[in-house]
Amino acid sequence: MKRFSVIWVALIFCSALLCVAVLSIVTGPMPLPTLASLQTVWDAALGQEGTALARYEQTVVLQLRLPRFLLAVLVGGLLAQCGVVMQGLFRNPLADPGITGVSTGAALGAVACIALLPPMMAVWITPIAAFVGGLLATLLVYRFARTPQGTSISMLLLSGVALSAFGGAVIGFLNYSASDRVLRDITLWQMGSLAGASATYILLSTITLLILAMFFQRHAAALNALALGEAEARYLGIDVEKLKLFLIVLSAIGVGIAVAAAGIIGFVGLVMPHAVRLLTGPDHRSLLPLSALAGALLLACADLFARTQVSPAELPVGLVTTLLGAPFFLSLLLRQRSKPDGV
Repeated sequence: MKRFSVIWVALIFCSALLCVAVLSIVTGPMPLPTLASLQTVWDAALGQEGTALARYEQTVVLQLRLPRFLLAVLVGGLLAQCGVVMQGLFRNPLADPGITGVSTGAALGAVACIALLPPMMAVWITPIAAFVGGLLATLLVYRFARTPQGTSISMLLLSGVALSAFGGAVIGFLNYSASDRVLRDITLWQMGSLAGASATYILLSTITLLILAMFFQRHAAALNALALGEAEARYLGIDVEKLKLFLIVLSAIGVGIAVAAAGIIGFVGLVMPHAVRLLTGPDHRSLLPLSALAGALLLACADLFARTQVSPAELPVGLVTTLLGAPFFLSLLLRQRSKPDGV
């Protein structure tokens, strides 16, 4: 397949993201004028009181639509970058950032809070429980995968599958024993939503994305070496075991923050890294930032679709990403099957 210039792909992604940003701000149950809406955002960025829109329209732009778009960009970027790292560690382009059980652990923590705690308390504790659950699940899977010879990738994968199955069973039991109201809350949370976008989530996601992007980029060359095999990476002077633990923990933190902020959102971390890899090649030095842009673009588009297609109601954004990602994932499987080596 023909490779495209990294710079051109980045420019296309940035231009598309800018267009989606404008559409996200002006589109909804209450359409707003484009120039006046952008002027309101500009005035807010400068710390000035805007006059281009009425007060209630400014509230819609600055407190509802803009935070949702920003959170979509941040969560999409986090999931996509963590997906790149997991695919690099497992040396499998079909690996998912939740492959180590982090998504199931986060879901279990959140569902337990929703099912067992009073509603007023669950609202505040659920994101924390989701993050802690995802991190603990990842550390537990890593502990199971440790062998005297090092960390086994196959054991890591199988432990993640086993833990995900166990967590799914516990979640199913909590669903079965929950009341109708609690069951609805659990179901909606598991479908994913950006409706709870707030300054706290945006700030936390921004800090997490910047820190993870810095560390991931610093280890991009090591991921390139790991693609040759663990033995070859060791010959190049890379501490493979330390690298695995470090990147797995960072990925767990990134996915945990994303799940805490937006619930379960599938396929972003699986589809977008592979799509970018097909466009520009497997070099992690460009794959990491471009995948972050692609993930941000996909989730922003999905949220725009979710908000507008059944207006004034909205679809869960996790359903939209799954509807978009599943066909693409099937095409990836068919592409892999058609390769001469049968991989």
